[in-house]
Amino acid sequence: MEMTFIIKPTTYTAFENEIEHMDKCKEWGLLSDKAVKTKTFYYKGSGMNQPCDIIGYVDHLTAVIQLGPEQLHCIHPSYLKEMQASTFGSRVTAATDKSNEPEQETVTDQVEPEQQSQEPVAQVEPEAEAVEAPQVEVAATKTKAKKGKAPKLELPEEKVTMTATVQEFTTVPNNFSDTEDEVIIYEAVAIIDPPLEVGVAWSSHSATLKKFELEVGDTITFDAKIVAKKLTKHPVPYKINNPAKIQKTTS
Repeated sequence: MEMTFIIKPTTYTAFENEIEHMDKCKEWGLLSDKAVKTKTFYYKGSGMNQPCDIIGYVDHLTAVIQLGPEQLHCIHPSYLKEMQASTFGSRVTAATDKSNEPEQETVTDQVEPEQQSQEPVAQVEPEAEAVEAPQVEVAATKTKAKKGKAPKLELPEEKVTMTATVQEFTTVPNNFSDTEDEVIIYEAVAIIDPPLEVGVAWSSHSATLKKFELEVGDTITFDAKIVAKKLTKHPVPYKINNPAKIQKTTS
């Protein structure tokens, strides 16, 4: 069945594996930090309440879910999180029920003329509240903007030539294995063309990288795709995927 509310992604990044899927769901708050396996998520709304699969993302604020065969839909992770509550939609249902009640108009028609003349004055207060509410919201937004973090970088979607310096070798837990995954943390990460300073990033310590016998302080150039993906238990926001054409420029 074709769903009329679908917002199809023009392009998106699919999860490479279950670990990446869980890491992103934890980042969005859809799974707890202690979760060791994923769970079934539900899409509610437009008269629906059905299981859906989270298959990837367009950006940090846009998840991509699959509702049926070839039915991909873009959704804000926070909104999807709200849908998991058992009470989701109850306020909408209550508002709809009240809008269908004819009793309010019937009572107004039966009010004495003297009482009717006072009604316009009684209706001023809701309008005043409606004007004041956005002002409070704007003030709160400005406060958050001052205290918030710097916006994330606009990363290129294709592979680019980069340079990076080895800062640290470490390991992170692997929920699907008894061993931990080896990773490299880099500093002074930069895209050469177009020029863009990234800062810190990480990558898997793959067999390809191990051939170069890298040490802390070594600088390398390579071709790779860089994405926004935080390293588990480390304040490193970006991941370098599948570096190739690696050259060690310093030792």
